[in-house]
Amino acid sequence: MLLGLAKSLTSKAVITARSVHVIRQSGLMGRPDEGIRSLLTMHKVGPFAGTLAVGARKDPHAVALVDEAGELTYAELDQRSNALARAWAERGVGPGTVIGALCRDHRGLVTAMGASGKVGAKLLLLNTGFGKMQLADVMRREGAVKLVYDQEFTQLLEAVDGTVERYLAWTEDADTVPDGVLSVEQLIARTSSRPVPTPPRPGSFILLTSGTTGTPKGAPREKTSPIASAQFLDRIPLRPKQAMFMAAPAFHGTGLAQLLLALALGHKVIMRRRFDPEATLRAVAEHRCQVLVVVPTMLQRILDLPEETRKRYDASSLEIIFSAGSAIPVDVVQRTMDTFGDVLYNLYGSTEVAVATVATPEELRRDPRTAGKPPVGCSVRLYDHDGKPVTEPGKVGRIFVGSSLSFSGYTGGANKEVIDGLLSTGDMGYFDESGQLFVVGRDDDMIVSGGENVYPLEVEDLLSSRPDVREAAVVGVDDEEFGQRLRAYVVLADGHTGDERKADELKAYVKANLARYKTPRDVVFLAELPRNATGKLLRGKLAES
Repeated sequence: MLLGLAKSLTSKAVITARSVHVIRQSGLMGRPDEGIRSLLTMHKVGPFAGTLAVGARKDPHAVALVDEAGELTYAELDQRSNALARAWAERGVGPGTVIGALCRDHRGLVTAMGASGKVGAKLLLLNTGFGKMQLADVMRREGAVKLVYDQEFTQLLEAVDGTVERYLAWTEDADTVPDGVLSVEQLIARTSSRPVPTPPRPGSFILLTSGTTGTPKGAPREKTSPIASAQFLDRIPLRPKQAMFMAAPAFHGTGLAQLLLALALGHKVIMRRRFDPEATLRAVAEHRCQVLVVVPTMLQRILDLPEETRKRYDASSLEIIFSAGSAIPVDVVQRTMDTFGDVLYNLYGSTEVAVATVATPEELRRDPRTAGKPPVGCSVRLYDHDGKPVTEPGKVGRIFVGSSLSFSGYTGGANKEVIDGLLSTGDMGYFDESGQLFVVGRDDDMIVSGGENVYPLEVEDLLSSRPDVREAAVVGVDDEEFGQRLRAYVVLADGHTGDERKADELKAYVKANLARYKTPRDVVFLAELPRNATGKLLRGKLAES
C-alpha cells in the first residue's frame, strides 16, 4: 500500500514538473513574484475573473477584445466586470447564485463571465440553439434565478419562470426593449468600477453537454489549477501577444477554454456574434491573426467557399487552426492543410473529461484519421465492456480519460462510468503501434448488421472523401433479416444531382473499398445534415426520418 502511494506521489510530482516546464516555455509564466501574485488572484476569484485582473495589471492598455461594438483594453474589460459584479451584488447576487447566460460571442458575455467570478456566482452557459421548453427546463433544473441574454432570444424566454430577473447583454433595437428590463451596459454605466471585495469563494461555470443523446446535463467547472493550462500548451504552440479569431461559441467548453487561455496569454481576441465563413477570413487578414478557433463544420464552410473568394484574403499569418467539439472528417483535414498549410491542431475530448488527446499537423499529415496523443497531465486508456484493459494495438475498446480538468459529476448527481479513476468518454477507439489514438465512433452509435459490428465513422469518412460529396452520415435502421441495416444520408457538392443512379454509384464505391457488410442498403440525399449549435451531428433526428 505504501509502495503504491509512493509511486502515485512520484508520478504526480513528475507530471507537475513537466507541466510547469511546458508553461514556462509557452511564456505564460513570467517572473516568480508575478506568478505567485497571479496565482493568489485566481485563487480568490477563479481563473476567468482572475485572468482579467492579472491582464489589467500587467498590460492595461493592450487590446483584449474586439467585437462589432469596437475594441476593449484589458483594463476596460476588468473595470466593466467590476462594475457589473457590484451591480449584481446590490441585487442580491452572491456566492452560489446561479446566473443563466444565453449569449452569442461578444463583450457582454465576456463581461458576465468575469463579473460572476468576482461575486462568487455560478454562470450557467446556455446553448443558443435551445428551444423554449428546453431553455426553461434547464434554467429550472439548474436553479438559475437571473438571466443574461441577447435581445434576439427574447421570444425564447416566454416559458422561463417570471420570477427570474433578466438583463440584456446585447441590444439590437433599444426601442423594443420591454419596460423594466435593464441592460448590462446600463448597469455598468451607473455603477462604480472599483475593485470588488473578495467573495467567500470564487465563482464557477456550469457547462452543458450537447444533448445529442438526450436532455443536456449540467457539468460544473469549479476552480482549477493554472497548471492545467499545460494540457493545451503541451501540443499546441500558443504564445503570448498573438491575435486570435474566436469563431467557436464561448458557451461551449472548447470556446471557453481557448478564450480563457488567450486572455491569460495577453492575446487580442476577435469575436463576431454570428459565424460567416467569408467574414472570418476577412477578419483573419485584417487583424493578421495567428490563431483561428473553430468547430469542424465552420472549417468545412470556409473550405467550401469558392477558391476566388478565399484568395481575396491573406490568411498567411495563421500559425494555428484549432479545431474541437466534434469529429473532424478526413477530407476536411486534408483540404485544410492543403489550403492553409500544416497549421491544423485537432483536440479530442468532451464536456466531462475536457482534454483527452491532441493531433498535431505532422501527425495529421501522416494519417488524417488520428486523434493524436495525450498531452502532459492526461491519461487515456481502453477497456472492454467487462472493464478489462485493452492494450493490444489495433484492438477497439472503450475510451477512458483522466486529468485534473475532468469533472466530478453532473449537477443532478449522476456521473459517467469510472474505471481505475478514469472517466468514460462514451467513445470507442484503438491505439496504433506508435501510441496514436483513433476514435471509431460512439459506443451507442455502433450498428450490428448481420452479426457484424459497424462504426458509422469509417463509412462516413470514405463517402466524404469523394469530391462529389460534401458530407455524409450513416445510421442503423431496423431490418427483419439482419437486425439492422445501414442507411447513408448524403449532402452532395454543388453541381451534383442526387438520384437512383448516384445512390448506386455511392454504394458501389463503399463496397469496393470496405467490407461488404459495411455497404449502406439505402442512400438518402439531403440539402444539409441536422446539427446543433456546436456542429455536432444529431443522429437521432436522422434515425427518425
